[in-house]
Amino acid sequence: MLTPLAFLALFAGLALVPLVGQDYPTGVGLGLLMWIALTQSWTILSGFAGYISLGHVVFFGLGGYFTVLTWGVLPIWLSLPLASLVTFVFAVAVSLPVLRVRGPYFVILTFGLAEFVKYVVMAIEAYLDQFGRLVLDAPSLQTLYWISLLLGALATALTYGIRLTRFGQGLIAIREDEEAAQAIGVPVTRYKVLAYGLAALIPGAVGGVMALRTSYFEPQQTFDPITSFTIVTMAIIGGSDDARGPILGAVFLTILSELLWAKMPQVYLVLLGILLVTFVVVLPNGIHGLLRRKAVHA
Repeated sequence: MLTPLAFLALFAGLALVPLVGQDYPTGVGLGLLMWIALTQSWTILSGFAGYISLGHVVFFGLGGYFTVLTWGVLPIWLSLPLASLVTFVFAVAVSLPVLRVRGPYFVILTFGLAEFVKYVVMAIEAYLDQFGRLVLDAPSLQTLYWISLLLGALATALTYGIRLTRFGQGLIAIREDEEAAQAIGVPVTRYKVLAYGLAALIPGAVGGVMALRTSYFEPQQTFDPITSFTIVTMAIIGGSDDARGPILGAVFLTILSELLWAKMPQVYLVLLGILLVTFVVVLPNGIHGLLRRKAVHA
């Protein structure tokens, strides 16, 4: 079981990776931290409140777009927090109409929203005669790694902290029975809007970091729905109602990806689908749920 001390040990271990001095482990570690941050943020709304989103990439993409547009104008220490603020404001602005629907309708709506924003950005770029933006003089891989480490730790602390608060318990009550939660005094609308906004905070900055990492922005790539599908898969495999699950899912799939993606991408995708179906049917509480059950019976 992952305890708060285990969280600290994990991130302390990840902090040692850039000190090795090799780009490959640093790049893998940066990718792992990106997925941890994104999956933790997804859990705040989708794991706790049960509103499953297939459009989480919209916050990642908007954050990356804002960072690229302001690169060379704003320093990175200001650009990334502002990217988070932009995605937070966007999420709150669209939350009331989006959160009016539930279940499969919410899933479809969030996917459609992400695709809509992607094509709006593409239309803006086409109007400006920009079909891809190069990012010059981007920070070093090590600098971006330290920022990602901070974002991963912040996302984990935020998810873990929310789970322990009255707000987090209210979100879980909404997931179990929204009408009953409202009947006992849970401010359902306010909690859902706040959760949607908080879920958008970290991805905005993460999107900015990854735009600088690739040194190139292209809407089709940045708003790729595969990012959303991967986040959901990691959350389901790890267990999405606790901060421990996203870490387990992100670590598991990052290792699997490194072992199979480069040499056998088709096998990786097939195996990913099999794992997703298996966990949904056999282990709906994910790896964390399995470990917790074994700890109880030990």
